[in-house]
Amino acid sequence: MGDKRGGNGLGERFERLAGVMARLRAQDGCPWDLEQTPVTLTRHLLEEAYESVEAIESNDWEHLEEELGDLLLQILFQARIAEEHGRFDLSGVVDGITRKLLRRHPHIFGSDTAETAEEVAVNWERIKRDEEGKEGALHMPPGLPAILAALKIQSRAARDGFDWLDTEGVFLKIAEEVDELVGAEGGPGDAVERELGDLLFTVVNLARHLEVEPERALRGSSREFVRRYNLMEEEAQRRGIGLEALSLQEKEVLWREAKSKGT
Repeated sequence: MGDKRGGNGLGERFERLAGVMARLRAQDGCPWDLEQTPVTLTRHLLEEAYESVEAIESNDWEHLEEELGDLLLQILFQARIAEEHGRFDLSGVVDGITRKLLRRHPHIFGSDTAETAEEVAVNWERIKRDEEGKEGALHMPPGLPAILAALKIQSRAARDGFDWLDTEGVFLKIAEEVDELVGAEGGPGDAVERELGDLLFTVVNLARHLEVEPERALRGSSREFVRRYNLMEEEAQRRGIGLEALSLQEKEVLWREAKSKGT
């Protein structure tokens, strides 16, 4: 019996999993699975990806193992439906990503050299542009959440030297964007949206300069907000009153108390 953590028998296990997926999609398979389409499954694909990220950030290895399995299921599900329609199959997915890894790591599988992670990233983007035949070096990444798309765009521009030299310039730009947003308030809605977008874009740039993952930072702040808010509700219930019945000043007092309790 091979080590569960090793590669022994991995191919057999993978084939068994693919077989389970095929059985679920058979004519006499699971009614729910048979009703699914690539479009109906997109929500589940995104959910499993984000739940995997949550497990990683929580350092919950047991949960991560489960979530990666759920994410793998979504990949198998999409590939199985594609195979049923004669578009591609799971073998094509595996072969495709294998070829891509070989092509885009010529410093490992070829004669090129790359001594740093930055050099690898530059080479990766160059090879990708050559493969896709894009004339422009910069483009809007399709399908990414806005924060991640902004980070990717900024990082690409920075590799060409289009960037602030230090965080001081970014802080000044944020102040400028705040002033412009204040000036736009009360005006046309599209102007407010544009100025707010500029401010958010610049904040992402600040995160990049501070070497902070903005998506992770925002999720962390959101989790902390939820924690404090729940403590406020618990304290209000202990006093025999609903949180919504408290004044804003009273809520602020409870908020500060919840904040002082730490994580």
